Amino acid sequence: MPELPEVETIRMGLGQLLPGRTIKSVDVDANSAKSFPNASALVRKYLVGAKIIDIERRAKVLIIGLDNDYCLIIHLKMTGQLVFVGASAKTGANKSTDSAETDRWGGGHPTDSLIGALPDRSTRVTVTFTDGSHLYFNDQRKFGWIRLIPKAELPDIDFFRRVGPEPLIGTDFTWPYFRAAIGRRRNTSIKAAILDQSVVAGVGNIYADESLFATRIHPATKAGQVSPAKLKRLWQAIPEVLALAIANGGSTYKNYIDAQGGRGQYLMKYGKVFRREGQACPECGGVIEKIRVAGRGTHFCPACQKLPPAKSVSKPKPKQ
Repeated sequence: MPELPEVETIRMGLGQLLPGRTIKSVDVDANSAKSFPNASALVRKYLVGAKIIDIERRAKVLIIGLDNDYCLIIHLKMTGQLVFVGASAKTGANKSTDSAETDRWGGGHPTDSLIGALPDRSTRVTVTFTDGSHLYFNDQRKFGWIRLIPKAELPDIDFFRRVGPEPLIGTDFTWPYFRAAIGRRRNTSIKAAILDQSVVAGVGNIYADESLFATRIHPATKAGQVSPAKLKRLWQAIPEVLALAIANGGSTYKNYIDAQGGRGQYLMKYGKVFRREGQACPECGGVIEKIRVAGRGTHFCPACQKLPPAKSVSKPKPKQ
């Protein structure tokens, strides 16, 4: 599943292409009703004919604002993609000009649908704009979805009610907040705590590992055993790591190019531990290991990130 930097990269890409375009029609694959669970009457009334005004993000969810009281919210889940094809672009062709009108752009799960002819067998929803351009929502496993809802109802959606503060925008991700949120999870691992989307929005496996390495905290450390100084440094490191990842287009750790031939550069340029098991630690030269923490493959340096000793529990003396 894409993490915050990957979704933010998609948001920025779509933000340069979609605002100002008017929706002409929406076609949904006959076997993909769960990908677009919206009543036909609402689609005809509030989506067809609407103009896109902006693209926003909350945690790992994209929000496409319309020039009425509605918006589209999109969750890519594990295998979702969004691919824009300009009016004059040849379907399946790579970028040939610098014009957005004849360009092709895509982001999401790394499959050939990002650069191949569309629609294809993974295309669930096709949005056609009045200028002849298209936006394709592809999803191999059908876990992702696009919902049309009134803007006023956004705060009441279960996902948004559960998700924690944004680490990069707004003012809610404060040190007192983070300290208290982690304090309520004293007996869980620190990695599990920062993966909890109710604690902080958008942090996933890659950036949890990288943030913990940056603060020299062993991922399996009980949250209650992290010193206040290291915990505060972790609070600072999370947005630093995420911002650096966004500046470098997110992360690519498999054979992947997007529809413009671009690769997420963060892991290649700045990654320290993620997917580097068996390699030398860039800080101490030790060997990076991979274990399982919070049910996830977890990468760390055992020399730089030492697990604190378990607190001993004194046994009561036997009665004489």
